[in-house]
Amino acid sequence: MFNNKTILITGGTGSFGHKFIPMTLEKHNPKKIIVFSRDEMKQWEMAKLFEGDERLRFFIGDVRDKDRLYRALDGVDYVVHAAATKIVPTAEYNPFECVKTNINGAMNLIDACIDKGIKRVVALSTDKASSPINLYGATKLASDKLFVAGNSYSGGHSTSFSVVRYGNVMGSRGSVIPFFMTLKEKGELPITDPRMTRFMISLEEGVELVWHAFEDMEGGEIYVKKIPSMKVTDLARVVAPEASQKIVGIRPGEKLHEQMIGTEDSYFTYEYPDHYKILPSINNWGQCPKRIKDGKKVEEGFIYSSDNNTEWMTDEQLQQWIDINYSQIGKI
Repeated sequence: MFNNKTILITGGTGSFGHKFIPMTLEKHNPKKIIVFSRDEMKQWEMAKLFEGDERLRFFIGDVRDKDRLYRALDGVDYVVHAAATKIVPTAEYNPFECVKTNINGAMNLIDACIDKGIKRVVALSTDKASSPINLYGATKLASDKLFVAGNSYSGGHSTSFSVVRYGNVMGSRGSVIPFFMTLKEKGELPITDPRMTRFMISLEEGVELVWHAFEDMEGGEIYVKKIPSMKVTDLARVVAPEASQKIVGIRPGEKLHEQMIGTEDSYFTYEYPDHYKILPSINNWGQCPKRIKDGKKVEEGFIYSSDNNTEWMTDEQLQQWIDINYSQIGKI
């Protein structure tokens, strides 16, 4: 669907963009990918990686600036919204800035995409948006609601909006694996709580989920990929088997377990072989056959969290991933 089309990705110099761009250029041969972000140095570094590929364009801008978004969206067919303030403690201590980017920025993008006639928009979400306990999660829940409602907000326009939600991205900047890698030689790894579990998804799987959302969406769906869980203590043991583990306590706003589908969402959630779809509760879209397709309704009260998951990543699977990707972690 992307062949000879123009795609814009907000926050495109982040971990997701560094994987989405080469995979999409290779498999789908778009006419152009526009990288929209506010960090000129990250854009300059990324441009060197794709030197000579005329399909890539760079656009300095901030999702807080609606006028800049209008200019960037000229001639664009599809948008991936990856820009966000994401670090939980940073959001707790800088709440105004988090709201400006994650909520006001979402509203700006929705307005601009409708007015510019963008065909389809997929926004990246997080497990922290499900039953949020921290500000980051609360802003992403608000963002998710905005993108879902954007489908009715667009009125007679042709723009459709959907969301993808996933948990801990293995190897992404700021995630636990590269953090533990930097500390393994010191012989001690900090563990917030020995009971803590996390979902495990690769960047490649995240990109494929976004591709699927673009192809499958009618508008308003939240896509949740089925992925394995792992205890943080087991993860630390695989990364650094010789290191000791020091319990340091949970950080402000941090959850013991990740949750991607809460019990309140179960009334509108459908299961598929590789993923779930949370359908909108508004406008009776939760009963829409075009959105449900061949999905199977989950039981009422269903919760999809990292501690009650039926699929768990083994030590061998994680070690295999590390062996393949460790040389690239510093570049992600």
